[in-house]
Amino acid sequence: MQLPIQSQSTLYAEPWEAGATPDDLAEIARVADRAGFHYLATCDHVAIPRRLAGAMGTTWYDPVATLAYLAALTTRTLLLSHVAVVGLRHPLLTAKQYATLDHLSGGRLVLGVGAGHVQEEFEALGADFARRGAVLDETVDALRVALGPEEFPEFHGERFSFSGLGQRPRPAQERVPIWVGGSSPAAVRRAALRGDGWLPQGDPRDKLPHQIARIRELRERAGIEGPFCVGAIAEPLYVGEARWDLGRRTLSGKPDALADSLREYAALGVHQVQLRFRSRGRAELIDQIAAFAADVAPHLT
Repeated sequence: MQLPIQSQSTLYAEPWEAGATPDDLAEIARVADRAGFHYLATCDHVAIPRRLAGAMGTTWYDPVATLAYLAALTTRTLLLSHVAVVGLRHPLLTAKQYATLDHLSGGRLVLGVGAGHVQEEFEALGADFARRGAVLDETVDALRVALGPEEFPEFHGERFSFSGLGQRPRPAQERVPIWVGGSSPAAVRRAALRGDGWLPQGDPRDKLPHQIARIRELRERAGIEGPFCVGAIAEPLYVGEARWDLGRRTLSGKPDALADSLREYAALGVHQVQLRFRSRGRAELIDQIAAFAADVAPHLT
């Protein structure tokens, strides 16, 4: 589940989120944790230019601060950055932040990464927007080393080089999962060759089989083995029959019908599905989470 409140793009945020509080965010996270959700996710933007503020808004919580806060409020759910624009920062800085988060949470971090798309954001931070894909590739390679078991990690690349510099605490996990976000050919290739998972950017169902087959082909050709998690973002959900306009594309109705629809993702080769519930306030969202956990989730495998 991508958490509400922490990012408020007009593409998906509900009107009530604009006036929501940290207490609302905390309670929703607690409820989702108790309901058995696999992960809670937060987005990443440092600053939004005026030309995009109308559509994207300017409310984007910092992912490390937010996930660390939620780590103290939850016990089971994984903590996912969906996605961290890691090319905006030096990999040693990113490693310090997320290693500490993994340490504090007892090994519940999943590091989702993406290339980013806001040029002004890169320029303000002195990052290379034009070559952000190549920067991300090297950053992921550097993070593999910097988030590994060694206290003094060593990496030498085209843009980043470090050795003889110790960082503790180390992550609680022996290998922090890195999931790559995005649906462009470059992002799919990056996920296949450098990631432990793929987070598509809202691809419709009919496009997923081709993308998943491409990932398998690339991994087989490169001789890469081991587990790989394929994700998807489901259509907005509403458990039951709403008495208000849910908007287009929303899946609603009886629990067994919703479960049937979501099980179709598994048939496509998807391992986990990210959900977003339609709601008019915190109470209704909490009711939706509870209804899904009680009546829909038991029908899924």
